[in-house]
Amino acid sequence: MLAATLVVGLVGCGDKVEGGKATQVAAKVNGDEITVHQINQEMGRLGNIPPEKAKDVANQVLKSIVDQQLLVQQAIDAKLDRDPRVVQILEANRRQVLAQAYLQRITENIAPPSEVEIRDYYVKHPELFSERRIYRLQELSVPVTPENAEMIKAKLAATGNLNDFARWLQEQKIQARAAQSVKAAEQLPMELLSRLHRLKDGQVLSLSTGDSLNIIAIAGSQAQPIDEAQAKPVIERFLMNSKKREVSATALKDLHAKAEVKYLGDYSAVQATEPEKPAKAPTYGQDSPVAAGGEGAPVTTSEQHAIDKGLRGLR
Repeated sequence: MLAATLVVGLVGCGDKVEGGKATQVAAKVNGDEITVHQINQEMGRLGNIPPEKAKDVANQVLKSIVDQQLLVQQAIDAKLDRDPRVVQILEANRRQVLAQAYLQRITENIAPPSEVEIRDYYVKHPELFSERRIYRLQELSVPVTPENAEMIKAKLAATGNLNDFARWLQEQKIQARAAQSVKAAEQLPMELLSRLHRLKDGQVLSLSTGDSLNIIAIAGSQAQPIDEAQAKPVIERFLMNSKKREVSATALKDLHAKAEVKYLGDYSAVQATEPEKPAKAPTYGQDSPVAAGGEGAPVTTSEQHAIDKGLRGLR
């Protein structure tokens, strides 16, 4: 918004006069007009721009639009706008823009989270804020089979030391992948973080994932808390996005309920599943509020995909 405002001000002060009238046309390319509004739109995507650099950036944006328009004209001359592949891409982009515009319309008047909501989230998630840590992790990914899974788990429990356990794996000729990493609390999946938060340095956590056993040891950690004042804008943004996702999920569910959707041909077996209740705060991958993700009731895969695409421009 700041960038757009700056450009409006800059160009507005220097509107070109054409035929005795001020014009919002910034350039013409073989007769095709490029307007100040187009520049503003592109500038708005760049985020905050220092005022002293706004004019130079606007000029570069205009040059880029001119280059683009030259290429567009050549593509039209070559009748590429009639190429079936191009037509499909254009239609897909049109659908995306319209879907995003609708979601923006239904979420633009959502009330921001209250001070009570923000405070409540801060208090309920000490692992992210008041007791936030930077973790130095050692990880082992051990392949397991139904025959040896329990033996490996029992050995891990008996050993309690990751290095000794790794040596035992080598003796048993079990190939394991080792890794080390340093991660802040917000970089970890929320479910994993809640479990690591309860552990002390030196303790080990194991996770079974089908044909592998993932073992994570806290080699060390450092407390780096975030106070409530620092956390407030992050939590506010996260809760606002959660509300938008909830409204979007509910709207999409209602649309499915009212629509007649038929899957045909090879897709006749596809079933559009819906959650029994509107999602309160959908889980979107492993992100924490700091990384703009979330936690809570899940939504269906197709529903999540549609909402994620539609909300892409709202984040």
